Amino acid sequence: MAKATDILARIKDEEIEWIDLRFTDPKGKWQHLTMVASVIGEDELEDGLMFDGSSIEGWKAINESDMILKPDLEAVYIDPFSATPMMIICCDIVEPSTGDLYSRDPRSTAKRAEAFVKSSKVGDTVYVGPEAEFFMFDDVKFYDDYTGNGFKIDDIELPTNSGREYDGGNMAHRPRAKGGYFPVAPVDSAVDIRGEMVSTMIEMGLPCDKHHHEVAAAQHELGLTFGTLVQTADRMQVYKYVVQQVAHAYGKTATFMPKPIKTDNGSGMHTHISIWAKGKPLFAGTGYAGLSDMCLYFIGGVIKHAKSLNAFTNPTTNSYKRLVPGYEAPVLLAYSARNRSASCRIPYGAGDKAKRVEFRFPDAMANPYLCYSALVMAGLDGIKNKIHPGEAMDKNLYDLPPAELEAVPTVCGSLREALESLEADHDYLLQGNVFSKEQIEAYAELKWQEVMRWETTPSPVEFDMYYSA
Repeated sequence: MAKATDILARIKDEEIEWIDLRFTDPKGKWQHLTMVASVIGEDELEDGLMFDGSSIEGWKAINESDMILKPDLEAVYIDPFSATPMMIICCDIVEPSTGDLYSRDPRSTAKRAEAFVKSSKVGDTVYVGPEAEFFMFDDVKFYDDYTGNGFKIDDIELPTNSGREYDGGNMAHRPRAKGGYFPVAPVDSAVDIRGEMVSTMIEMGLPCDKHHHEVAAAQHELGLTFGTLVQTADRMQVYKYVVQQVAHAYGKTATFMPKPIKTDNGSGMHTHISIWAKGKPLFAGTGYAGLSDMCLYFIGGVIKHAKSLNAFTNPTTNSYKRLVPGYEAPVLLAYSARNRSASCRIPYGAGDKAKRVEFRFPDAMANPYLCYSALVMAGLDGIKNKIHPGEAMDKNLYDLPPAELEAVPTVCGSLREALESLEADHDYLLQGNVFSKEQIEAYAELKWQEVMRWETTPSPVEFDMYYSA
């Protein structure tokens, strides 16, 4: 465990000028407070600093706003984008009146989830490996005001630019719709940008193994390998930060919005999970695809609670524009070792240590701390109650005849449905006080605001469909 004295020595040795204390709000956005390094001592690093939490959506009221920002000395990064040396420290939020981790703090929720796995004696370590996809564009315009709304996207890779006049000539090499996976450059125009993103993350201490173009034009993915639950959620926040900062430096803009383009594939965050105990993988066994009964029950729990999980794994109105058949979207709640159309896939891996489950429906708009914690809590409920997921489905689920298809459950079709499902099914999240009812209600209130804004705003599509009717 790192000590305050270790951090102070590093600040001195590396001539750090700024300490950037970062925390995550309920929606999943990184927030920060930048302190002059010289005012940070052992007391601040060990006990934390007071701040006003009332301005964070979904947290405290103005009359009870004082909160403690407590640095986690195991989650320290050097910011490569700061003009002067800056150290990033991820923080937990502590309730000053009790000294306990704040019940609505997402990072604290993830810490409670890890503790609950141990206390329940299911295992001692949860490993999570995310695959977050994103788009990069050259130009994005949008507006929503009294007189109307609309958006316009452009990028050198979009197939709509094949006939465009450019000052230096149109070089023509670009992916077609659904054709980005994955020709070499010059069709793939972002090799160097992705390479800099990965090298930057490696420089910051993140374990990365690859990068590649994704299926859609202007869509990409970087390979962030697995870690423990809180560790991986921290790294996903770094991942998003690096992607957007490097893209910005290249004159491009990056988004984790799941479905910015109507007629091409959307972006997901396939999430791999496994549970270990005493250095042994508990998901390996002699059952289907080499899985243990524990792993099958874990899958069963996730499938049972998937619709309420969607409130955390797919937390935006835009998420459900991705979750439609025909764009490699994992809408059907089934599991398979070979079938990528299943929402729960068993990836091939050499040996027991590679045994894990890949949940394919989450997207990267999710708050990683809440997303991973909720998935684990659903899986633990499956283990506790021995919820078997039924038979695996190794056929292409999109080609099933209608009669068979009706028997396969699906994820939610809208954020409204997800929030209604969460209201009806959340007791599994309350076990071990990992989530609190107050936290879930406050989170849902924020998300209902998004639903109501979306549902009450006329769209250009409606003008196209109805104006002349």
